[in-house]
Amino acid sequence: MMSAMNSGPDPAILARDIIDANQYLTLATADETGTPWASPVWFAHEDHRQFVWVSRPGARHSLNIAARPTIGGVIFDSTVRAGEGQAVYVEAVAAEVLGAERDHAIAVFAQRSRALGLREWHLADVTEPAQHRIYRASASAVFVLDPSDRRLPVHP
Repeated sequence: MMSAMNSGPDPAILARDIIDANQYLTLATADETGTPWASPVWFAHEDHRQFVWVSRPGARHSLNIAARPTIGGVIFDSTVRAGEGQAVYVEAVAAEVLGAERDHAIAVFAQRSRALGLREWHLADVTEPAQHRIYRASASAVFVLDPSDRRLPVHP
């Protein structure tokens, strides 16, 4: 479907296609003093706006999220030739998933893991005494770029 505004692909369809086709979300976080850090994480998603991943709570990006939960993110295919890439840009609030919400988050993560032939993840893998925790970024804004490199909002 083409968008009348730019004669390119519909931004929502383009964003869904990019999110579905890629496995890594690069998180842009900052610590309490504003020092930036970028980290790629293997992710799963729900409704193309809720992103979940598993990390160690002592990892730099996890510590940054605890101190400053507002993050940026980008999902893209780094294997394409220069000038042919497409990306999804995300503004979000991230946090460790706690309590009863962990069951749902790990189910989303495990489903994608299984679909790709990877190991099964369980609640015990992301709770004490396990070394990992499950995190979620809830997108407040999602964007793609049009052919003129202008940011286009993606509406749910």
